[in-house]
Amino acid sequence: MKMKISATLLWISAIAEAFLAIPFLGGSLVISTGYSVLGFMFVLHAITLFFCFREYSPKSGPILGIITSLLAWIPLIGWALHLLSAIVLFINAASASRPRRI
Repeated sequence: MKMKISATLLWISAIAEAFLAIPFLGGSLVISTGYSVLGFMFVLHAITLFFCFREYSPKSGPILGIITSLLAWIPLIGWALHLLSAIVLFINAASASRPRRI
């Protein structure tokens, strides 16, 4: 069985958010790129959300990811939002990867 595009994007987004949630390492990446990594993540979450709508996959992770991308420049709040987004995205990805029962 072929994996849906939305499921693949949810896994990629979850891994990226988890990396950004690593204390000091994620923050260093954000600061060293001049916060442009947050813009990249915003676009990634928007594309993921598009495919989630198209393929009827869970949407809470990409929506939370978009909010995180907009607020992650705030030091401690950004870390907490990256961590929360990663958790929700991993749950969404696991859910979207399961075959549907009829």
